[in-house]
Amino acid sequence: MTAAIPNQPRDLPLLATPDICSSKTYIVTGANSGLGLEAARHLVNAGAGKVILAVRNTGAGNKAVKDIELSTGRSGVAEVWSLDLSSFDSVNAFAHKATVELDRIHAVIQNAGVATSERVLAEGHNMAVTVNVLSTLLLGLLLLPKLKDVAQCYNFAPRLTFVSSIAGFDVQALWGTIRDSPLSKMDAEDMDQSAIYSLSKLTLTMAVRHLATLIPVNRTGVVVNLVCPGLCKTEITRNIPAEVQAGIASQLTQFGRTAEDGSRTLLHAALAGRETHGYFLQSCLNGEYVNHWDLPEWVINGEGKGWQRHTWDIISKELDSVKPGCV
Repeated sequence: MTAAIPNQPRDLPLLATPDICSSKTYIVTGANSGLGLEAARHLVNAGAGKVILAVRNTGAGNKAVKDIELSTGRSGVAEVWSLDLSSFDSVNAFAHKATVELDRIHAVIQNAGVATSERVLAEGHNMAVTVNVLSTLLLGLLLLPKLKDVAQCYNFAPRLTFVSSIAGFDVQALWGTIRDSPLSKMDAEDMDQSAIYSLSKLTLTMAVRHLATLIPVNRTGVVVNLVCPGLCKTEITRNIPAEVQAGIASQLTQFGRTAEDGSRTLLHAALAGRETHGYFLQSCLNGEYVNHWDLPEWVINGEGKGWQRHTWDIISKELDSVKPGCV
């Protein structure tokens, strides 16, 4: 799927406008830098009433708020809330705070992620598995009751957007060797760490696509979707092996989107309509089958849907052991 990168469009449309965002409340995880920071900046600039920057490093988050306020001329809108996705306790605490303190939530953009070159464990799993898959889904599940209540009380459809990556579709062969037990096999000491990021994003994609079938919009009032921001010039690759960085560098120079341009894909997904429920979006387009790439057949066919369900079943059992009743 990375063969599509040379054709990825740039100068994407910006859907975050005052007409759409004025006075609304948004949560953006991983918002102290890169795509998350630029998405939060756009939301503040578009007149949002409150934008929560959910970050692990609150010092960096406070600097991001000052940067946003300076560039937009709006103060008192962006707020820093602590969220460490390597800690289930932190995820629980953040979700509780959001549920209790926020009257309404219009969209949650789950942007935070990690790419590492070394095997580091968090909550008993590979760090990338915990951050990119388990904690990300746990946060979504814990916020879902609040989003459902908001939808019912205020008659609008909140968005729950998960940031994934088409890089996951490049590891089909490796996925075939771990898909029966993806969590334990990604945690294994002999797992190729250079592939963990892509595998974790594919695992997230498979799980969310099945989750969306379990919580249809006509029952919950909540739109759940996925988005790939494309190849962007951010710091996500800073901890991956140098040889991998070198391979990406030339593509970034030739075809990479800026963080600001890439952030527009996140905003599109967080503002898109009900018809995008369960979809994997990219390049600010509502359809999954668009001009420069299609979802792989092995993901969307009957067998692929079976593996989506299998992946979700494994993850949901893990999450229910972490927070009984969350599923």
